[in-house]
Amino acid sequence: MSGRIPQHFIDELLNRVDIVDVIDARVPLKKAGRQYTACCPFHDEKTPSFTVSPNKQFYHCFGCGAHGTAVGFLMEYEHLAFPEAIESLAQNLGLEVPREEDARGSSARRPDTTPLYELLARSDGFYRQQLRNHPQAGRAIDYLKKRGLSGEIAAEFGIGYAPPGWDNLQNALADNDGVREQLISVGMLIRKDDERTYDRFRDRIMFPIRDRRGRTIAFGGRILDSGEPKYLNSPETPLFHKGRELYGLFEARKALRQIPRLLVVEGYMDVVSLAQFGVHYAVATLGTATTREHLSQLFRVTPEVVFCFDGDRAGREAAWRALENALSVMREGYELRFMFLPEGEDPDSHIRAVGRETFENEMGTALPF
Repeated sequence: MSGRIPQHFIDELLNRVDIVDVIDARVPLKKAGRQYTACCPFHDEKTPSFTVSPNKQFYHCFGCGAHGTAVGFLMEYEHLAFPEAIESLAQNLGLEVPREEDARGSSARRPDTTPLYELLARSDGFYRQQLRNHPQAGRAIDYLKKRGLSGEIAAEFGIGYAPPGWDNLQNALADNDGVREQLISVGMLIRKDDERTYDRFRDRIMFPIRDRRGRTIAFGGRILDSGEPKYLNSPETPLFHKGRELYGLFEARKALRQIPRLLVVEGYMDVVSLAQFGVHYAVATLGTATTREHLSQLFRVTPEVVFCFDGDRAGREAAWRALENALSVMREGYELRFMFLPEGEDPDSHIRAVGRETFENEMGTALPF
């Protein structure tokens, strides 16, 4: 979004935010006199050296030196850019972030997208509810069990089920024409030439795609039986741009306090299956080649990125495209590696064959940039 956030709003926001509440919601704090303490979330330690001062509205770690305000904590802990951290704090207080006008005097405020996020959250809930209660959900559950996924992992990634039929989601959510138009705008419904609409996702395992703040912005669906396409993604929408988003990044940041490396794979199921085996740092591009925007986002989270590709020609070509895009992004301190699997195997099948320890050892010896 264009337009700067006014300084007076930032000052007012920090005056209204309690840093203790912000940090305690993410790192449980204990009262210690006038301050609060915890083990530092930014480095490993057994004795708490991380302190939070409610009077100064400041945190400081005597072990690693990390320090700052509530905004700085969110930027560091959740790997957010400054405007994103401001928006996150403002949202918790029910405030809308203003933007200064541009040089021509026109407003730089964007249209309110809150209803679209809310509608996608309702769609997410609908699909998860269908996985629990729909008469044909057993087919989806059997498929997930066959792939070796536990109920806990399915819940962690919010996996759901789009049942057969042309208007299940539409009938559940589109109670007026305005909502129907919004569902079209976020890619959940498709309008035909005769103006009739129908559900985009039908009889598919559903994977919600979440942004860095955990909001559902799109979906990927895997067909249960034979048919094409095997995987279907949401189209580009006002909320979703596939060249910028990475499936599983929010879940990785939620699962791990520190992320020393990220593993980039090709599919949703690879990400989820690797998490099932304890590899909670895998992400996937969304049906597109790795872009410079993807790489910039990855390196904001971790200094080491490993690409995992099939060992066939297509895998080598994908690796070369990723390498080309990385040329303008690489900086001192960044590390990029390429891990090639035996032909015919994907990360899901390979980790099942060799186990987590061997899989991670192979990752550590992957071909360097």
